[in-house]
Parts: sequence; structure tokens; C-alpha cells
Amino acid sequence: MSCKQRKIAVMGYRSVGKSSLSIQFVDGQFVDSYDPTIENTFTKTVRINSQDYELTLVDTAGQDELTLFPSQYSIDVHGYVLVYSITDIRSFEVVGTIFHKLQDLNGKIQVPVVLVGNKTDLHMERIISYEEGKKLAEDWNAIFLETSAKQTASASEIFHMLLMEMEKIDGILGDRPNCIIS
Repeated sequence: MSCKQRKIAVMGYRSVGKSSLSIQFVDGQFVDSYDPTIENTFTKTVRINSQDYELTLVDTAGQDELTLFPSQYSIDVHGYVLVYSITDIRSFEVVGTIFHKLQDLNGKIQVPVVLVGNKTDLHMERIISYEEGKKLAEDWNAIFLETSAKQTASASEIFHMLLMEMEKIDGILGDRPNCIIS
């Protein structure tokens, strides 16, 4: 069976742990220092249900509601991980804005999304409840997880669940032909 190529954009407000989740998944380590990301790309090959996937993760710069949704994050991207911090209401609001921009770009086509409430290790500073995150994901028809980027297993679960959602949608939609504008 051939290796399927999948591109995933990891998006969210600044300082929510997008890079930490990506590095935890790819390298199995937690990076404690914060250095604002412009954009990083990581690759990892994984096997799920006897199928090999070559994942390209695009770890994006922090977004806000004024940032236009860059078109490179909508072209040839198969799925999205939208991350907020459970300790930051602003980050929760911004993932909503990102999702709506994503919807505007994709129209009625269902795009696989995992909404991630990160930084569960900071439970004493929690502002966003589990229920609020779960409700938002349900409204979007998205998968919802809470995690800490400090935990390897939960970082892997995010990308595993997103791949399963991609396959589910591919099964429904099949391979969509490329759009040609003449």
C-alpha cells in the first residue's frame, strides 16, 4: 500500500502551544522556552490501520482576528488543528474567528478540524471550561480534545484523530478533482 501524503495546518492565537504540540508529536519532546514562530514545517511518517501517512505539519505564526487567513493555509491542506489555551479567553475567541475564515474559504465542503484546548497542566489557571470547548467543537462538527503539550500520548492522539477524520471525509467525498479556472 502506498504512503498517503497529508498536510495539516496547526493554527491559533499566539502563545497557545502550537509549536510545543507539533514538536511533541514529531520529536516526542516538550520545549519549555517560548520563541515566537514565524512558520515552521515538520514532517513525520506514521502508520495507522496498516496505512502509512507522510504528514507535513505547518506550524503557523500566531493569528488574531485582524490577520487575514493566509491563502497558503487553505491550499492543499487536508486538515486543521485549531489550538487555544484553557487559560486565555482571547485565544478561545480567536479560534472561532479562524474557523469562520476557514469556512468562508471552503464553502460547504467539510474540512477535518480538531479543536484543542491546550495547557491542561495549568488547571489552577483555567478560564475556559471543558464544556465550553466541547460545545464549540460540536457547533462546528469538529473533534474536541483537551491536552497538555507536555504529554506525548495526547499530542499523538490529536493527529491520529485528525487522520481518522480525514479518511472518513475522503470516504464520503472521494478524491476531489482539482479545480481548473480558465
